Amino acid sequence: MADQAFDLVVVGAGPGGYVAAIRAAQLGMKVACVESRKTLGGTCLNVGCIPSKALLQSSEKFVEAKGDLAEHGVAVGSVGLDLAQMMARKDKVVDGLTKGIDGLFKKYGVTRLDGMGRIGPAGTVTVARNGSGPAAVTAARTLIATGSVSTPLPGIAIDEKRVVSSTGALALESVPGHLVVIGGGYIGLEMGSVWLRLGAKVTVVEYLDTILPNMDSDVAQQMKRLLERQGMVFRTGTKVTAAKPGKSGVAVTLEPAKGGTAEEIKADIVLVSVGRVPFTDGLGLETVGVQRNNRGYITVDASFQTNVAGIYAIGDVIPGPMLAHKAMDEGAACVEMMAGHAAPLNYDAIPVVVYTAPEAASVGRTEAEIKAAGIDCKIGKVPFTANSRARANAETAGFVKIIADARTDRVLGAHIVGPDAGTMIAEVALAMEFGASTEDIARTCHAHPTLNEAVKEAALLIEGAAVHL
Repeated sequence: MADQAFDLVVVGAGPGGYVAAIRAAQLGMKVACVESRKTLGGTCLNVGCIPSKALLQSSEKFVEAKGDLAEHGVAVGSVGLDLAQMMARKDKVVDGLTKGIDGLFKKYGVTRLDGMGRIGPAGTVTVARNGSGPAAVTAARTLIATGSVSTPLPGIAIDEKRVVSSTGALALESVPGHLVVIGGGYIGLEMGSVWLRLGAKVTVVEYLDTILPNMDSDVAQQMKRLLERQGMVFRTGTKVTAAKPGKSGVAVTLEPAKGGTAEEIKADIVLVSVGRVPFTDGLGLETVGVQRNNRGYITVDASFQTNVAGIYAIGDVIPGPMLAHKAMDEGAACVEMMAGHAAPLNYDAIPVVVYTAPEAASVGRTEAEIKAAGIDCKIGKVPFTANSRARANAETAGFVKIIADARTDRVLGAHIVGPDAGTMIAEVALAMEFGASTEDIARTCHAHPTLNEAVKEAALLIEGAAVHL
């Protein structure tokens, strides 16, 4: 492999990296992809998005079998939990998908380089290979797609046994009696939901006064109420100052975020889920002079090129939401621009989904952001209790909220709490991508009975023409 030359070397085979590598190969480039894991797919596929969704699905079926099916006239006898089988299914899903990416690399001729990549001067990339000596390759262009890692919490040591990150929370060998989740964001709520459904007591501790702080306030408030009904306990406006494992669990010290008397609670497992930070350690960025901002993100221009010619970056290592689909679109757009194609990416139309039950999904700006910008807006908010399919499915919790510019009727944002919200939000994302108005959505014929009729009804409400309210 020494001195082999490539048109593009991608460092990192997560969602952004592997998509960029495959798309570049499709465009005729000679491509190599460097990955330190034994399997492709990065954090998302191996210990993030995919295994967590597998466990969410399995745990939902467990709850359904325990009691929810009775409402539908389906009588089920004694229901037991086989956690080992549930984990085995999760691992099988991950294994199949990682092998699938490997197959795509072979199909499109992407060279896989196993090991840690380090960027050197004059277009060189050194790979500290797993199990053998280093290899050096040259690249006309280098793309950094190394993703992110869990944000550490000062004073709290993660051992992935009793104090865990999301990685450890995906591989617990038994259901904890009490799980304390530090952080009320989407990862904490999703993993908390899994173990709550399987029988754990779950307490979520959030420093801010609200959970899901980056989502619309209506979404955050509704999600808190619905998860509380399921048994999840929230301690908002509270900080964790210590989590000390002992013989009888973990002693967790809490204090009011604004100051006050400390208290101690006991947990069997503590999940630290306070966000993620760019992973750029050991890449040689200082040596080649790649600039980062004060939060550690790599700065790039409109074509995703850093301040160093020939070195690019995408995904979690650059500013913006840390989302797999955002990284995927950036990876494709980046290499398409390298090939001379126009590849616009609309950051105002990137959806965000929380895969709890019910789901929460948003695209565009929140009501608070729109009003803070001084934009006069119109709002259509429709509860799922007014949707016939939701009633037929016995899933009426939540709402669809659409916000439009009062002057132009252009859709500025949408926020959904409810069944299949993550799928439903795509309709509004497409509308925003094409600059649609709420009238465009309202006049689009929606099949009946479907959940997406709630989107149409919200648009009709803005037009003053709602029928089912």
